[in-house]
Amino acid sequence: MINKIENQFKFIRIAISISIALLLAFLIISFVSKDPLFAMYNLIIGPFENIRRVGNIVELMIPLLFTGVGVSIMYSAGQINMASEGAFFLGGVAAAYVSVTFLLPYGIHPVVAMIAGGLIGGLIGLIPAILFVKFKALPVVSSLMLNYISYFLGMYVIHYIIFDPETGYLSSFLYKETAILPKLFSVTRIHWGLVIGLIVVVLGYLFLKKSKWGYAIRMIGMNPNFAQYSGINVGFYILLCQLIGGAIAGIGGAVEQLGMYSRFQYQKLSGHGFDGVLVAILANYNPKFVPLAAFFIAYVRVGADVMARNSDVPIEIVSIIQAVIIVFVASERFLAGWKHRKIVKASQERFASEEA
Repeated sequence: MINKIENQFKFIRIAISISIALLLAFLIISFVSKDPLFAMYNLIIGPFENIRRVGNIVELMIPLLFTGVGVSIMYSAGQINMASEGAFFLGGVAAAYVSVTFLLPYGIHPVVAMIAGGLIGGLIGLIPAILFVKFKALPVVSSLMLNYISYFLGMYVIHYIIFDPETGYLSSFLYKETAILPKLFSVTRIHWGLVIGLIVVVLGYLFLKKSKWGYAIRMIGMNPNFAQYSGINVGFYILLCQLIGGAIAGIGGAVEQLGMYSRFQYQKLSGHGFDGVLVAILANYNPKFVPLAAFFIAYVRVGADVMARNSDVPIEIVSIIQAVIIVFVASERFLAGWKHRKIVKASQERFASEEA
């Protein structure tokens, strides 16, 4: 009964947080727009007005599947590791290097590129975990610093190893055709990365929620001292989940490059790793709900883009929506009184039925 109330509480809190964020966005739009109803129409309905915009939602959603699952696994052990941003970026760089320099047949080339991205991403995710286990360095600090190292290391590879001087701007050589992920639908840019991402979601859920390794990781996240007292090797599982989370983010970076681009063109960190934190928070660190959370974030961003192009409201409104959602979802005391009363009432009813 208590578990049921806990799950209801999490769902209701997220739903109310999203509703408050949209209401606040509407109030702001009402003040800044000459036609707020038209602007809100573009924000809410605009993304579904044609197949191209729906395709844009799915395209934006694909990389968030990887970073959302990766962060969910990382954070389930109680580790605030932000290295998924650097892992995603360097995973894309590794895939770009393999796609430019290797000569491999169709089907094998993108697999090798994704493996390279996963290996590099896993290493990036593992470094803050090692620093924490060995030296008790706060992973939130070391991982944020590592993101900058990842960025400059990746840009060095692009600038000095696979740079194409004929483009007139900083980018890699064209990816070989054998490395490109095929499109799923001809009228959109949705690619096979969607299928790979959904497979990652399923495997991530089975690992985190249905395996003994996932159980150990979740136990560490709830109470590391109790987990250690129970015989769980806390250090090993912290390293394991950070390695897996970083690898998934790195594969996501590779998939994004091979599915959406013909050459590496990033000039800065893409933000997909940080977006993965938001997706994981909305999904309550459960990979099963990552597709819904990723779809919502992508939907709001496409809606904000449509609104910005068709009305007088800037696209930055989406940042306000995201910030409000994070504040309420991350606030432990938000609706905590309601949950407490529900648990007390359920306990009293159960106690009374047992006495009768």
